[in-house]
Amino acid sequence: MTSSTSKETSESNPSPIEEGNPPEVGFLQKTLQELKLVVWPSRQQLFSESIAVILMVTLSAASIAAVSRFYSWGASQIFR
Repeated sequence: MTSSTSKETSESNPSPIEEGNPPEVGFLQKTLQELKLVVWPSRQQLFSESIAVILMVTLSAASIAAVSRFYSWGASQIFR
């Protein structure tokens, strides 16, 4: 059942290569069609999620620095 439907759609909508267009044109058209389907975040959502990412990166960097300094201090105490 689905094979006849796929044959009909492929015959009615030839690919860009069959039309004589270079493959890049078809890729660009399909990319633009996909971008129209994207649900973009609101300004408030973008701002709040950006703050959350910046906060988490800052906390991660601080914790890694603290662990590094602790091990550095410990190594300096052992290997005087």
